Amino acid sequence: MIGRGKDTRHQDDATRYRWTVLAVATFTQAAAGFFVQGIGAMGIVLQHELSLSTTQLGLLISAAQFAPLAGLTIAGELLDRYDERWVVGAGACVVGMALGVGSLAPGYASLLCVLLVVGAGYSTVQPGGSKSVASWFDASQRGFAMGVRQAGLPLGAALASAVLPVLADAFGRRAALLAGGLVALLGAAAFMGLYRRPPGQVALNARELHSSPETGRGTRLRLLREPAMARIMLSGASLISVQCGVGILTVLYLHDVASVGAGPAALVLVVVQIAGVAGRVVLAARSDRRASGRYATVRLCMVAVIAGMAVLLTPPGRSTAVACCALVWLGFFGFGWYGPWVAHVTESAPPGRTGFALGLAMSVNQIAIVAVPPVLGLLTDLTGGFAAAWGLLTAMVLVALTVSARAERDRRPNRLTPGRDHNCPETGTTSCPS
Repeated sequence: MIGRGKDTRHQDDATRYRWTVLAVATFTQAAAGFFVQGIGAMGIVLQHELSLSTTQLGLLISAAQFAPLAGLTIAGELLDRYDERWVVGAGACVVGMALGVGSLAPGYASLLCVLLVVGAGYSTVQPGGSKSVASWFDASQRGFAMGVRQAGLPLGAALASAVLPVLADAFGRRAALLAGGLVALLGAAAFMGLYRRPPGQVALNARELHSSPETGRGTRLRLLREPAMARIMLSGASLISVQCGVGILTVLYLHDVASVGAGPAALVLVVVQIAGVAGRVVLAARSDRRASGRYATVRLCMVAVIAGMAVLLTPPGRSTAVACCALVWLGFFGFGWYGPWVAHVTESAPPGRTGFALGLAMSVNQIAIVAVPPVLGLLTDLTGGFAAAWGLLTAMVLVALTVSARAERDRRPNRLTPGRDHNCPETGTTSCPS
């Protein structure tokens, strides 16, 4: 009886501790990305202090996004080999120390190099935080937990956009860099100090990873060819493109097409971002309660995004009220898809390869994050309007939705390990609903 009481007490402690893990993972995500998310709002100060052109400023803002193109996959490998506590903590420390060094940077070129290092460190935080949350929450609450964690990023971005420009304007860019570094180091300290693996979970060591038939190099190559992985990557890339497009074009579209002033248009963008925060939590919670599974919620987001884009492409979409409603709709679904999508990736990964699957899928998203903004800007400049940009985003989502429908007709086990059947984490059977 005494032993049973101790086991129950330990189980209750573990159940409560997962909320601590969720809180610290959310905080570390926001802290590590604090400066990167707020650098755009410092554009005027940076241009003035460093005498930058608009092109140079754009490159500076994008610099931290280049390293994750390769860094996310490498981070995934590290997460499969080592404890998330140290991988994420080390990455956040790299971000903090690099920004501290950047506060001493004398000019543009050195600051550009600093931000490349910041991006390399930040590569561990996104997949590492997702893996840590997924390992503590079972399928019944995993989507909600992912949604809460991902909602921390736009909230942190809003705080950074409010704080960093004020610091930079009052004390210069060096103070803003130093503040960003201190916040990142605080996030690293919180994660390394508070995060623990779930009871009974151990990491595979390097020898086990190479020798296991389910986690070797061949499995990684087969993973790339799996139809399930193709739909994950296509849906993620198309929806992250919509997210970038809405963030970049909302103010311009409302100002140029719907005749909204710059100030009110910026307020609409804030509402769009708040709708995205709500969407990340609500849609992720929905995916926990629907028998049809995670990807059905992602498909719902794709359909809703196509509908919202279609409104913007019609004459009524040029009116202020309709345009604002359509953009808030796109904020909810075009930002809110991420929680269910990340939960789907973690549950679809082969045993022992969760980190690699997350890193691979997120690296494809990163390509879109780097490539889509200039493409949309070029289309808008060349055509003198927004129809081509909205049309391209709509086409991308349509392609991803079509691939998803074809994969549905040729259903395979939900796990991404070829030739093997695995029990679905949601149904307990060998076939998962899509």
